[in-house]
Amino acid sequence: MSTIRFLQVHTLHSYTAALLNRDDSGLAKRLPYGGFLRTRISSQCLKRHWRMADKDPHSLLSISGSELAFRSRELVTKKVIEPLKQKYPLEVVQALEPEFQKAVYGDKADQGKQSRQTLLFGAPEIRWLASEAERLAASSDNAKGAKDAVVAWAKEFKNNIKTLREETALPGGLASALFGRMVTSDPAANIDAPVHVAHAFTVHAAETESDYFTAMDDLREDADDGGADTIQETELTSGLFYGYVVVDLPGLLANCGGDKELAARVVHNLVYLIAEVSPGAKLGSTAPYDRASFMLLEAGDRQPRSLAGAFRKPVKPDLNQAVEALSKHLGKLDEAYKTGEARRYLTLSDESVPGLEKGSLPDLAAWAAERVGEAI
Repeated sequence: MSTIRFLQVHTLHSYTAALLNRDDSGLAKRLPYGGFLRTRISSQCLKRHWRMADKDPHSLLSISGSELAFRSRELVTKKVIEPLKQKYPLEVVQALEPEFQKAVYGDKADQGKQSRQTLLFGAPEIRWLASEAERLAASSDNAKGAKDAVVAWAKEFKNNIKTLREETALPGGLASALFGRMVTSDPAANIDAPVHVAHAFTVHAAETESDYFTAMDDLREDADDGGADTIQETELTSGLFYGYVVVDLPGLLANCGGDKELAARVVHNLVYLIAEVSPGAKLGSTAPYDRASFMLLEAGDRQPRSLAGAFRKPVKPDLNQAVEALSKHLGKLDEAYKTGEARRYLTLSDESVPGLEKGSLPDLAAWAAERVGEAI
């Protein structure tokens, strides 16, 4: 196999007495699978924590050449218009804002932030918008002049920003380059996501407990009513979660402007983040920190396939049994399809995966980065 299209990442993470990802009722998210309810962590939750791990030594933003991205309904207000209010007449700045809002968020965007889609824009795009707004403000003597200038500017907005995006590396920021972007007001601004993330789920039936807790009044006098000041209840779960991520390497390369070195650094750090960064809900009361107990990387040129089928019939909540089930399922797939992926893995289990090379997390991250050079 001389060319690589896809990098697949399979993980097992263990969490105890946690509430990692809640639904709209405050309970742990669930998923029926194989006739049993499982505890689930949504892909959105996982991706957000990998994106936001800015203090991690393997943060995506620590990569040389990366660009910030901002997700908000107020990108124009906070990043483009407000900085101008200290430098130019207020009437001029206010005349510019409606057209900038509509250019970015669509025709009804000047009716208030609730009418806008929450968008992800990259720092290069925002810098260009801010420079254009300042150019228009500086060339306008009054509100009418600013209004006329910005209306003319808006007519060419989509063509001009399209040119910017075509000529700029990471125009939508690194987050968009990895996880994609949808802009309903401007389909040309959409970015396909080369990193595909499955919802993680427990390899066994859901294990839940209702946690009753109280808050006490430290300054309560003996004469006051006894008991707790607050009585509440929450759900806690424990579980061994199977996670699955696919990286479309040619897609990642395209989104990185063809820069293989940048794409390789991204893949290197992403492997670390997947292994080491946990969902962060209820940090103060559950300390839900874990590192992958098992990680399998696969690189190949065929359509990816999840190993979730290893757990359609639930296994016991035991790492050794989970690794054994995954290894057997992988062997059956190899026997049936003979797709010939290259592989590396790490494990804390006593079970091994026959025929595969085992290594540490630095070994796996470096191996994954090297595969970028073999991408089609």
